[in-house]
Amino acid sequence: QVQLVESGGGLVQAGGSLRLFCTDSGTTSTLNTMAWYRQAAGKRRELVAALRRTGQRTYSDFVKGRFTISRDTGKNTLFLEMNGLRPEDTGVYYCNMAVPETSGAFKDYWGQGTQITVSS
Repeated sequence: QVQLVESGGGLVQAGGSLRLFCTDSGTTSTLNTMAWYRQAAGKRRELVAALRRTGQRTYSDFVKGRFTISRDTGKNTLFLEMNGLRPEDTGVYYCNMAVPETSGAFKDYWGQGTQITVSS
C-alpha cells in the first residue's frame, strides 16, 4: 500500500531555495511514475514536475530552469529542488504516485501536502 509523506516546505524570501522530500513509507516495491503538483489558494491543482518510470523528466513551463525533480530509489524518496523561488510559487505542494492496476489503468496516490510561502 502506498503512503506518501511530504516534508521540506516553509517560508522563504523571493529568490531563495527549498528542497522538498516525499517518502513512500508503504510497501510499494515497483518503480512508479511520481510527480509534484501544487495548488495555490483559490486555484486548481497543477502539475509542477514528473519523473517517469523510464527516467524521463517533465517540467511545467513556469518552473523550467528553476526546479529539479529527482529520486533516491533505495530510500523510496522523491525530491524537488527549488531555486529562484517567486511569490507566485506559493501554494501547497503535493507528491503524487501513479500505480498501474491489473486493468491497465493507473491509480493516483497523494500525500497530505506541504505549504510553501514565498515572500516578496
